[in-house]
Amino acid sequence: MNKKNRSDKLGFVYSTDPDFKFEQQHESIETLPPSKQKLRVRLDTKRRAGKAVTLIEGFAGGQKDLEGLGKKLKTYCGTGGSVKDNEIIVQGDQREKVIQWLKNNGYSQAKKI
Repeated sequence: MNKKNRSDKLGFVYSTDPDFKFEQQHESIETLPPSKQKLRVRLDTKRRAGKAVTLIEGFAGGQKDLEGLGKKLKTYCGTGGSVKDNEIIVQGDQREKVIQWLKNNGYSQAKKI
């Protein structure tokens, strides 16, 4: 999509008010400590051509902290993956390794579904 046809995130396109000032509100989401995080780890194969991936859901916090946790998990498992839509995706069936790493690093409420 080119820049000409793209509107901003809040839907503002044009204002006729000469004194209009667009103000964005930046809300910083506070990340819960690891012991209070309720993470769910599950195996998923939908929309992935039969390939299995491990999904970690339920992280409460900022995007940077989520990406950092995803990087640590992918490094520990020795696989690839990504962080999308508040989910950490780790390639392959890595549920046991992920649960073990989470428990060792203070995420005591992590459970396998």
